[in-house]
Amino acid sequence: MEYRTLGGSGVQVSTLCLGAMMYGPAGNNDEAECAAMTHKALDAGINFIDTADRYSMGISEEIVGRAIKGRRDNVVLATKFYGPMGDDINMQGGSRRWVTQAVEDSLRRLDTDYIDLYQMHRPDPRTDFGDTLAALTDLVRTGKIRMIGTSTFPAELIVEGQWAAERRGLERVRCEQPPYSIFTREIERAVLPSCLAYDMGVIVWSPLNGGWLTGKYRKDADWPENSRATRNLVSAKRWDRENPVVAHKLDLVEELDALAAEVGCSMATLAYAFTLAHPAVTSTIIGPRTPQQLDTALEDPDLRLSNDVLDRIDELVPPGKDLNPDDAFYIPPAVSNPALRRI
Repeated sequence: MEYRTLGGSGVQVSTLCLGAMMYGPAGNNDEAECAAMTHKALDAGINFIDTADRYSMGISEEIVGRAIKGRRDNVVLATKFYGPMGDDINMQGGSRRWVTQAVEDSLRRLDTDYIDLYQMHRPDPRTDFGDTLAALTDLVRTGKIRMIGTSTFPAELIVEGQWAAERRGLERVRCEQPPYSIFTREIERAVLPSCLAYDMGVIVWSPLNGGWLTGKYRKDADWPENSRATRNLVSAKRWDRENPVVAHKLDLVEELDALAAEVGCSMATLAYAFTLAHPAVTSTIIGPRTPQQLDTALEDPDLRLSNDVLDRIDELVPPGKDLNPDDAFYIPPAVSNPALRRI
């Protein structure tokens, strides 16, 4: 297993990060199996685990905390805050009021004295980002968290965070966690260059684009049972075969499957290796729901793609482009709220 430095922090993390989003009722409710997967990942050399308070409403954190008992000192542990965690309107966001409560809740669920990387899960347009950083800085100085991170932030907010830290003498954001895959490359335009410019680590999520890059969705076959395509009714458009973007993805899957065969790996391994080829990327998150998915992720963690292979991927999917606009996981308020565009 290869290790890279997380930004300028000096902390060494494995290039594969174990994501625990599927731990709990939202994915795998067999805690013993989740614990076994955690130990298998750690035994394989992974030293980086990522979860969030929102994952199964705290249950993922609890499962992770119990699974790493006795191995905590050898784990770089990351979690996140932001999403609603109760009926109270203030149990969410980036306010000092919520940040100071959310961290205590995560520390309790994880059964740990400190969090290595505490990340803001999404931007909060209602809160001055500098104020959020000030609250997080206090948590660093009291030892409850070691580093500050963000997730799915646009480049302008990444830069704003760095400027706010410099102007106000606050802790810097050390890491960004964006979506990135062969099919979702928008962050290559500005997010990844901004992270490089500020020496920030990058942990990418959804490197398999919701399962598309495993090869399980094929043009001449029904959607697999109990897959995202059959469960995810909220985003049905993303799985509509009549949608031209979906049809294009199905064609690309065939070509990428052939390319992976030439390389001598699975399509999933090709997808993981693609993300790790970018110089800004520190680690890519694997989020297994089953032991079989973990085994696939661990097939060849050190595979590095040649320039010829990367050039062929660029020919299939243009750099800096998301194939499907519905794969955007953050829409700025200036776009989503018409009132902000009108006098």
